[in-house]
Amino acid sequence: MSSSLPASISAVLAAPFRGVLNWLQKPPMTDPVDQRNAPMVQLLMLMLGALPTLLWGYRALLSDAPWREGEFTSMVVSLGVASCALIAFVLVRRGLFKPAVTLLLAAIAGSMMIAAVRNGTQMGQHELPMLTVWLVLAGLVLGRPALWLMYGWIVLSNIAGTWVDIERGSPRFSALDMSIGAVVTAVIFLFVAIVIDRSVSALRESLRIANERGNELAERNLRLQQEIERREALQTQLVHAQKLEAVGRLSSGIAHDFKHLLSLILGYAGRGLKQAESEATRTAFKGVESAAKRASAVASKLLNFSRLEQAQLELFDAAAALRETEPMLRQLLDPAVHISLQVPESACPVYFDRGQFELIVLNLAANAGHAMDGRGELQIALQPLAAGGIELSVRDSGHGMSAEVQAHIFKPFYTTKPAGEGVGLGLSVVRDLLQDRGGDIEVESAPGQGSHFRLRFASAEQAAAALEREGAEA
Repeated sequence: MSSSLPASISAVLAAPFRGVLNWLQKPPMTDPVDQRNAPMVQLLMLMLGALPTLLWGYRALLSDAPWREGEFTSMVVSLGVASCALIAFVLVRRGLFKPAVTLLLAAIAGSMMIAAVRNGTQMGQHELPMLTVWLVLAGLVLGRPALWLMYGWIVLSNIAGTWVDIERGSPRFSALDMSIGAVVTAVIFLFVAIVIDRSVSALRESLRIANERGNELAERNLRLQQEIERREALQTQLVHAQKLEAVGRLSSGIAHDFKHLLSLILGYAGRGLKQAESEATRTAFKGVESAAKRASAVASKLLNFSRLEQAQLELFDAAAALRETEPMLRQLLDPAVHISLQVPESACPVYFDRGQFELIVLNLAANAGHAMDGRGELQIALQPLAAGGIELSVRDSGHGMSAEVQAHIFKPFYTTKPAGEGVGLGLSVVRDLLQDRGGDIEVESAPGQGSHFRLRFASAEQAAAALEREGAEA
């Protein structure tokens, strides 16, 4: 218990210092060199602002010693530097690091020249080591121009102080001795400035190279991450494509066998019609024959959709093709869904693959049926465009889509359906088929207000131009 008590007291006493240090390490600036130098520079500014103020406060208020000649002027200059140091500290806390250091060094340079002119060099020999600090600060924070400007100012101040010393005379040193001393001091600080210049330049060069390598590594990592995501997306697409291919082959085989069975049914229905004696029996066989023919047409559509063939572009009447899909739409949607088909009596020629056109209509209708939960109204309208081509409008009374969902619905494998009910390729395929032939698709929707898809099919000339551009890009 007794051994842990001093440790806890030390932790309590050290906590405020850690808090202050963390505060000093987080000024609002982005330059990494400035961020590393900021804590040391802030401490220096606080010391320059606080210590002279306290010392001169003691001298003016508590000391009984008489004021010497020129001491009041020294106090004014020293307090001026302290004020500039505190102002510079405030500037650093606001992110103005380089202006703050510039202000501090300007104040130091001014006080240096005033001291040299008033006291010469002999009275300030004890301050010479501090001049190295200002050289380091100028070179480290402001760069080479500031370093050599500070060095030149030190030499100029030393010359001014030496001139004052020569004018006043000295019992120990001649004018020549004092001049040689000034030259030696300038050479010494020249060596110091060269060392600082080379050290700071090497430091900044190393930091620049490190930053460039870091940025290059980050860029490579980003490219690698993008490549990994691209490969994962391609792998996902490949897996889905393989699944769809397997399902297509399975449905093709089932539809093929189903057509054989329907052929048998049609054969027996035809034989029954020939042998039926009563009208009621003939009516029943006609119903069987009609239903089998419609089922055979559905099976043929399935076979056409499942075949892996190149698109067979042709000029056909979209209005007639849309009327022919109406029975399939009735079978695709629940009986509670009301289908409104608005097709002009005149022909609506379009240059497209007829099977793909029917696939687009059925795909949009299936999505609408899912959005309406088996009950609502589906409106399908077709009209020619003045600029050529046709516009197909598909509107449902379903639950609609949010803006976020609308931003993703044309992306491959994006779906809002539960698992097992969709793979998210329908709208992506529809958009690609249209854009490959010079067309486009737009959607308007809002939650609770249904969805409205507008599909523009290009004219024969526009589709041919789109195909030509696609071939040139390939």
